[in-house]
Amino acid sequence: MQMQQFNIHEAKTRLSSLIDGAAKGRPFIIAKAGKPMVKVVPVSYEEVPARRVGFMAGQFAVPADFNSMGKREIEGLFGGSL
Repeated sequence: MQMQQFNIHEAKTRLSSLIDGAAKGRPFIIAKAGKPMVKVVPVSYEEVPARRVGFMAGQFAVPADFNSMGKREIEGLFGGSL
């Protein structure tokens, strides 16, 4: 989701509600003539770093029988073979 952007005039008009939203985790940008100037975030706001694909590579192994693990128990729950 892209952060909302407001021009200075609109931000001044809606400042109270925009600040309330930012305090609840909805930061916003104030722009001048369409150019982003400042980002308003709550004091305790910490940007979540992007997830890294493969960051746990080599830390665990998937068992060879993963696709059939618990097959008998599952079949028993459904009263027969699958």
